[in-house]
Amino acid sequence: MSTIEAELKHLMVAGLAGDAAAHRTLLDRLSRRLRAYYKSRLARIGRSATEAEDLVQEALLAIHTQRHTYDPAEPLTPWVHAIARYKLIDHLRRTHASRADVPIDDAADIMAQDDHGSTESAHDLDRLLGRLPHKMRRAIQCVKLEGLSVTEAAARCGMTESAVKVNVHRGLRALAAAIAREKIK
Repeated sequence: MSTIEAELKHLMVAGLAGDAAAHRTLLDRLSRRLRAYYKSRLARIGRSATEAEDLVQEALLAIHTQRHTYDPAEPLTPWVHAIARYKLIDHLRRTHASRADVPIDDAADIMAQDDHGSTESAHDLDRLLGRLPHKMRRAIQCVKLEGLSVTEAAARCGMTESAVKVNVHRGLRALAAAIAREKIK
């Protein structure tokens, strides 16, 4: 087990046991690695590195909200990689890129880089989502975290498709603004 894997796994296990500081540290460390991963993947297919920031936020949100699905008996890196890769594929699908454009990689690619120079992204995502109105939070959970289509999310949430789209857009914008305010503090 690599030193990075051991350190991140320790933080994840501590976070699962209720150590909020360890969880924040885990998200902080993962955010730098995810940012570097997404920037390099997007650059390989001629996409803008600015798209990476949205992907980092989506991946961190998924890692945070799905942390209960992680099995501490298993390595953490492949679990994180699966989430990161699915978020990249979903993003490219939404932006009409071909899956053929997604380079083949493995879990070690996420741990191979650390983007120290970029803005830190790790925050307590439950707390941030809790600041949103219920409809926004629910729309984001269905579409961004559970991967439902807008039509499926609308049916589940009892909203129109337009309302789901608006709530997701406004909710993500509100989350980004909340994160920006916390960074200023």
